[in-house]
Amino acid sequence: MKIGDFDIETDERVYVPSDDTFLLAENLEIESGDSVLEIGTGTGLVALYAYKLSEDVTVSDINYDALVLAEGNFKRNGADIDLVFGNLFEPFKDRKFDVILFNTPYLPTIDEDVLEGDLNYAFDGGEDGRKVIDLFLDEVKNHLNCNGKVQMIQSSLSDNNKTLNKLEENGFICEISKSEKFFFEEIVLINAYLM
Repeated sequence: MKIGDFDIETDERVYVPSDDTFLLAENLEIESGDSVLEIGTGTGLVALYAYKLSEDVTVSDINYDALVLAEGNFKRNGADIDLVFGNLFEPFKDRKFDVILFNTPYLPTIDEDVLEGDLNYAFDGGEDGRKVIDLFLDEVKNHLNCNGKVQMIQSSLSDNNKTLNKLEENGFICEISKSEKFFFEEIVLINAYLM
């Protein structure tokens, strides 16, 4: 499938690029030379957009099928992007980046909503939608260089104000920079700058 300048293959076992993906991909704040980490890369589309801005891009995913798919998409589009398997910051204990990107699993879920297989990781935010978001927010500052930034996607269903407050408590200046309204939720892009 052709998306913008990119030729992307998809797979039913991996989150297919959707409105939230494009909200992040089309609003990246990356300078040439920035070191970039994308957590939960999925098909790799956001990373390809990032690679056009800075060629120092690393991606991770907890879904091995996603990494295999993303690797193929990177090769198909001539992008030299590092891929790492793992959950959140576990593979990056001693590494720091200038920009960290994350389209979070923000949907509130109960047992009946849980999908079989690794695709569930892309959606499952736990009962309040914050199961992964809070783990991410607790660690992200430790993996940013001085004056680093975070760009993350979440939903009004997972309490945007709680995320903004938590970022501010951790020394960030933050804002909802873009949003899209849907029937039952608003998807937002939060930009946070470490001061």
